[in-house]
Amino acid sequence: MDESKKANSENTEARQADMDQIEQLGSVTTGGPGDNVHCIVIVGQIEGHQVLPSQNKTTKYEHVMPQLAAIEESREIDGLLVMLNTVGGDIEAGLGIAELISGMKKPTVSLVLGGGHSIGVPLAVSAKRSFIVPSAAMTIHPVRLNGMIIGVPQTFNYFERIQDRIVKFVTSNSNISEEKFLELMLNTGELAADVGTVIDGNQAVELGLIDRLGGLSDALEELHKMIEENRRANEAEGRYHQGHEPQSPGSNDEENTKNPPAKGGKRHEKSEDKCGSRKKKTGAVALDEEGK
Repeated sequence: MDESKKANSENTEARQADMDQIEQLGSVTTGGPGDNVHCIVIVGQIEGHQVLPSQNKTTKYEHVMPQLAAIEESREIDGLLVMLNTVGGDIEAGLGIAELISGMKKPTVSLVLGGGHSIGVPLAVSAKRSFIVPSAAMTIHPVRLNGMIIGVPQTFNYFERIQDRIVKFVTSNSNISEEKFLELMLNTGELAADVGTVIDGNQAVELGLIDRLGGLSDALEELHKMIEENRRANEAEGRYHQGHEPQSPGSNDEENTKNPPAKGGKRHEKSEDKCGSRKKKTGAVALDEEGK
């Protein structure tokens, strides 16, 4: 009976820890008999170097970035699911998070729910596989800046350089062409008070911006499939390295003592370089008096 109470207490503490993590960081790690998946939610406005008002729902980059580094290094987490429902926000903060996700070796899947607007577009395409629900929307528009600006050509050149960073990242991490993405970004015939284009889930997939149309179960199914493929690849690589381990210089001494090389013969030692390729090192040739 005491063991049952202890188990129930441990389960309650674990659930409470998960709830605290969800409330504070908007993330949770799912554990079970199968794969361990970490889920991060990017919602509201992506906060930059200035703290937004308390009534705004925000995603703080100082919370997300350390989590991504910990997920990549953790042996207990097999994959990452990123769920997005964001209106956009700070460009550098959003691009920084997107670059971290894009650079991860572990399987990653993104799922756009509700909206993936503005800088949410690079975040949506940063994962190795991207999904979007049919009812979701994505707004593609030029770079904006709040506050005072100096009306000189250098300012607009700076805007173009920032915009170029976004375009290059999106097109290199999705199947949409740079020409098509710029056409959507600079469209003047759709939005009444702005420049740009709003697309739904079906259009995002047709344009090649997002990989597949689907919901949570589809995203998780794909993620588990990627985790299994990644596990098999790691096991195959481990077996390869296990069968090609380099030998220490004195590992063949005992064998050479039992079977010494004949006079006039050559003794070859096999070694392995850093890349795993095998090379032969020829030992000294023993010559007798007649062979001199």
